[in-house]
Amino acid sequence: MKWLEHSFVRFVIVGVVNTLIGLSVIFACLNLAGLGYWPSTIIGNAVGAVNSYVMNKRFTFQSKASVSSTLWRFMLVTVICYVAAYWISAQAARWLIAPVFPQASEAALNNAAALIGSGLYTVMNYAGQKKMTFGKKKERTIEWESEQ
Repeated sequence: MKWLEHSFVRFVIVGVVNTLIGLSVIFACLNLAGLGYWPSTIIGNAVGAVNSYVMNKRFTFQSKASVSSTLWRFMLVTVICYVAAYWISAQAARWLIAPVFPQASEAALNNAAALIGSGLYTVMNYAGQKKMTFGKKKERTIEWESEQ
């Protein structure tokens, strides 16, 4: 399958699998274990983050780098991309969507922001993980030097 050769396609596949795993854990915690919303979402997202790291390291980027050299970067890139993407999308919903649809409810704006943020997060996180976490050190050095 030639389309699987591109790392972005593999990244999206990992994202879908990761979402299914994370949501399954969240719903199991909520409905089977009887945990509350916050503990359930924290546990589900933690399991999702571990899964995401392992699958992206091995499958998406096929990185041979050590866990100690990539895990902290993975977490940092994930947090930065999450905050940036969802902050930008929340602002975009207020600045761009609300003026065009003044009758839109807060819930509708939040849903639109979440949808925009999800797409933006995917693109930003892919670029960050590819460049900062799982990119080859030599390639990052060469790219850095050529940009200066």
